[in-house]
Amino acid sequence: MPTERFQFTGEGGHQLAAALDTPDGPVQAYALFAHCFTCGKDVLAAKRIATALAARGIAVLRFDFTGLGSSEGEFANSTFSSNVADLVRAADHLRETRGAPAMLIGHSLGGAAILAAAGQIPDAKAVVTIAAPSDPVHVTHLFGDSIEDIRQHGEVEVQLAGRPFHIKREFLDDIAEHSLTADIAKLHKALLVMHSPTDDTVGIDNATKIFVAAKHPKSFVSLAGADHLLSGKRDAAYVAGVIAAWAERYIEPVAAQPAAAASGAPRNVVVRETRNSKFQQTVTSGPHQMLADEPVAAGGQDSGPGPYDFVLAGLGACTSMTMRMYADRKSLPVERITVTLKHSKIHAEDCAECETREGMLDQIDRVIAIEGVLDADQRKRLMEIADKCPVHRTLTSEVRIVTKAAD
Repeated sequence: MPTERFQFTGEGGHQLAAALDTPDGPVQAYALFAHCFTCGKDVLAAKRIATALAARGIAVLRFDFTGLGSSEGEFANSTFSSNVADLVRAADHLRETRGAPAMLIGHSLGGAAILAAAGQIPDAKAVVTIAAPSDPVHVTHLFGDSIEDIRQHGEVEVQLAGRPFHIKREFLDDIAEHSLTADIAKLHKALLVMHSPTDDTVGIDNATKIFVAAKHPKSFVSLAGADHLLSGKRDAAYVAGVIAAWAERYIEPVAAQPAAAASGAPRNVVVRETRNSKFQQTVTSGPHQMLADEPVAAGGQDSGPGPYDFVLAGLGACTSMTMRMYADRKSLPVERITVTLKHSKIHAEDCAECETREGMLDQIDRVIAIEGVLDADQRKRLMEIADKCPVHRTLTSEVRIVTKAAD
């Protein structure tokens, strides 16, 4: 699935690194994913779940909290409250640039943050927690015997998952002020609680407390055999499959953009870098999305058609459609039309009918196959109609391209 990488401004003014995993086809819904404590957006569980959901039509935004991964800022200056605020900012960015998040998904402490943030994201209709604590203060057990040192000295370096992190007294004070019970009780959104009964990091009793505090509709799914980080690939795939199936009951598919033909106005085509490779782009036109790329020989990954391929595709599609309209209007027995195109550069001096006499020219070779029992005159007329397609006329007429910088 294509992944777009970009930045947005977090609550503290820092640029936060984000990734949006999108389906190959139309987006059915948008989701916001919050990762586990001290993890990042590219932790295996987050990537695997996002990719699997994208394959089911759900676009997923995941991002690095302040001071983690590729995001700016100092982790030591972040708190549970700042993470919640950044989630709200991420939802705002998604709403402004793509579509409002209909689903909120949180893993571990990210699940607690999602529960706290859900009330500030009114568009979301469904909430999912995965191995989440029922109270953010639960995370303090990771600090072991360092809690008193943190309170005494104000800031202490602790080892978490084999990596050093600076934890401040402000972090402890902040999580102590949060009680999720009230937030869960007034959620007013569908809730799915997923937890492993053998989770030795966040015990299954946390799932019980979340589930009991929530009002219906609510569901619980046991992740038997899974560890806390969902390190097993099959576990992440299972979680994504259950989420996608469960969410169908509660979220409405993203409304398709009104057809341009109905309003008479052309719709925009948006081309945006994915940053997955040097040249890969997503091409979006209304509800339709595809990839553009360059061949491997040109430095790309050949994950989609190249720019000239799209030009040829536009001409070929327009040619075939125009011929089909004429054939149907004249009741011609045309069974199928196939248009094969190729772009190349030729010397101007080799083109007898061209006005340009020097340098190189672009040439498009178009071969049209018409299947059906037609006489010579009918075939000749259809070939003449091919040159009347609107894209053909555009490519052979004077074209004005107006370029300006985005505001």
